[in-house]
Amino acid sequence: MVMKVDPSKKWTGPVRPYDIIKEGVIAVVVVAVLAGGLSLLFSSPDDKAVTLKSWSNNNAADFVVTATGELAGTTTSAGYGAPYNHAGNGPTLGPLKLQDWVGVHIPVDPANDFVVKPLLMLNDGNATAAVDTWNAATVDQQTKWASSYADALGKSGGATSVADAKNQFGPVPGMVSSLLGMAKTGALDGALTTSETPLPTDFTKPLLFLADSEGYFADMASKQHLSGDQWGVMNETGSWPGQSWLWLFSFWYQVEPFKSSGNADTLVMTLMGLLTLSLALFPFFPIIRKLPYKIPIHRLIWKKWYARKL
Repeated sequence: MVMKVDPSKKWTGPVRPYDIIKEGVIAVVVVAVLAGGLSLLFSSPDDKAVTLKSWSNNNAADFVVTATGELAGTTTSAGYGAPYNHAGNGPTLGPLKLQDWVGVHIPVDPANDFVVKPLLMLNDGNATAAVDTWNAATVDQQTKWASSYADALGKSGGATSVADAKNQFGPVPGMVSSLLGMAKTGALDGALTTSETPLPTDFTKPLLFLADSEGYFADMASKQHLSGDQWGVMNETGSWPGQSWLWLFSFWYQVEPFKSSGNADTLVMTLMGLLTLSLALFPFFPIIRKLPYKIPIHRLIWKKWYARKL
């Protein structure tokens, strides 16, 4: 039996007509329109990925300088330390060498992984011959060739190659030139992402190579306000602030002594860990847990409740 209710009469209960389907459709449509409209107006920009191909095509001189630095062992990756290599001293917390404890579990040799091995995958006679000459030399000779070429490039005013009339640079100019051509076609991106597995899911090596750039990549980060001097932990491209819940982490990067410390990451994370632990243990601190009784701000917030209790 369906109860009929005259809509012209005042409702007195116990039931009234309610179209949940209609309400549901309206709610879904309104939310969908609002979500779609607001996402179009305020969503963060979806910029194209930065690749070795875009880098080499947009700033070939910077790519050549960075590739030469990889061979010379002067880049950030070459001296990073764990988890990539044993070259550098990582972050510490007093006497605790945290990064060294992790050890080298993602081995990366920039000269071989970013330059030598990809060139051997190129299947080019000139590149292979240059690599053979490189591999036959001693480490000291390799460093001398690459360092000399890096110095010459630095004095060239942005050139992508320098003539070697005195044969000071060995096979380095040929190797770097071949690598530049490989990068411009996009082949280098593929070579670095599939060097360990046929599935291109590990972007560690191309990202490290890009991060070694002191020109192109750094300039892009600065233009997008991603250099770290504004937010510290996380920031989206452009003027977008990133994840709001990271504000407290980011705050510490803007003040001393964290701001000027090369060990800021470890210091900030340790401080945040202590603050989080203090919050969790708040009820166990004898003096602090009595503060609400000494400073009864809660009585102002719940004054109606306490008025009834009295």
